[in-house]
This record gives sequence, structure tokens and C-alpha cells, in this order.
Amino acid sequence: MKAIILAAGLGTRLFPFTKNKPKALVEVQGKPLIQHQLEKLKKAGFTQVLVNIHYYGEQIIEFLDKHNNFGLEIYISDERDELLDTGGALRKASDFIRGDEPVLIHNVDVLSNISLREMLDSHRLKGALATLAVRKRETSRYLLFNKQNQLRAWENIKTGEKKGYSTESNLERAAFSGIHIISPKCVDLFPNKKAFSVIDFYIDIIKSYTVNGYFHDKSIWLDVGKPETLAEAEKLII
Repeated sequence: MKAIILAAGLGTRLFPFTKNKPKALVEVQGKPLIQHQLEKLKKAGFTQVLVNIHYYGEQIIEFLDKHNNFGLEIYISDERDELLDTGGALRKASDFIRGDEPVLIHNVDVLSNISLREMLDSHRLKGALATLAVRKRETSRYLLFNKQNQLRAWENIKTGEKKGYSTESNLERAAFSGIHIISPKCVDLFPNKKAFSVIDFYIDIIKSYTVNGYFHDKSIWLDVGKPETLAEAEKLII
């Protein structure tokens, strides 16, 4: 099974912890974030992992080499010359994504006890082009789903901006959890540009393709991309 860890972010929200290293190597419970993700993926049965790098990317390569890639087959997608955003990162990884099986994408700064296997099984069962882990939590940007848990729109409640395709009422708001699964078919649908948001990509295709939400409100989940959540992360049981 294949997975992608998005680890190329600048880590500006985590400054000063990221002053001299990438956020992928910021430690929680004595382990760098990328180690948490790799061990979780390996335990769930994933064997091939692509990691994209940008800020202090050489440190990530050295860390993986030092630990023999944690027994996984790891590929590096080098974005040190140009940061490509989440969608552009996946487009650059198109050759890795191609194949017969869905690919899981995981932000490096998200910690959770979501069952990746159960989420993968749900994706396969429902036959969606993509499945996004979501939960009900306070944020400024929401994804909107219908009663069938199909993505219909996106909105920013602070700015009033809204994108999407829907004539339905009573849509349910949920926040994206930084974990998603895509069908290899997405490779042929990516826009022909280097850098773009994967959420914008999903919104652009929902008129023709199914993108589902995987609600995991009962799971432990934490975005550790900010200093104030690092202390909270130390107490997590994941």
C-alpha cells in the first residue's frame, strides 16, 4: 500500500521551534513528527511512502537515512527549488500515485488515532474518487457536505468567500483533518499548473466526481502545527 506524507511546509506557525529545522523534525513525546507518521503507516500495513521536502529538506533526508527509512520503501519528492502547495505536491508525485490502488495522503503535523485501514476500507467500499477525513470543530474554513457525506462546497466564514456546486439545502459543516485518500484517476484530472491547493482541486471536480467525507468525531485528533498545541500533544494517547 502507498502513502504520501506532506512535509514540505515552511513551519512558520511553529516558529521558533522551526528556526533551524523543518517542522517534520519537531519532536512530540520524544519523537519527530515524521517518525510518528511513518510508524503509524507501517503499523497499518503501508510499505511505500513518498515524502515531499522543502524547508531544511536535507535534514529530513539525513534523518531517514540514519534510521534506514524505518524499514519502509521511501521516495523523496524534492521541492527545495519551489514550494508547490498541497495540490502541486500531488501532481509532482503523479508517477508514484499511478497504479491500481488508492493512495493515502497525511499531513506531517497531524496526530490522531484514526484507523487508517478503516478509512481505506470505507473509501474502497463507497467508490469515491477521494475521501477526506473531517470532523466537527471550530475553524474559519469549512467543507460542506450533503446527507450522503458528499462534498458540495467550501466556505470561509470570516471573509464570506464560498466555492462549490450545490442546489441542496441543510449542508453540514465540517473541518478538514489533513488526511485524505485519492484514486489514481486523480492524476489525469489535476490542473495543468505547478502550484495549487488540493482542496481547490476537490471543489473543482465535485460537479462530475464524488468526493466523500469520512467523519471521525470520536477519534483523538490534533493539529500540532502551532506552539500552543505542542504541550497538548505531549499528553495525547495515540
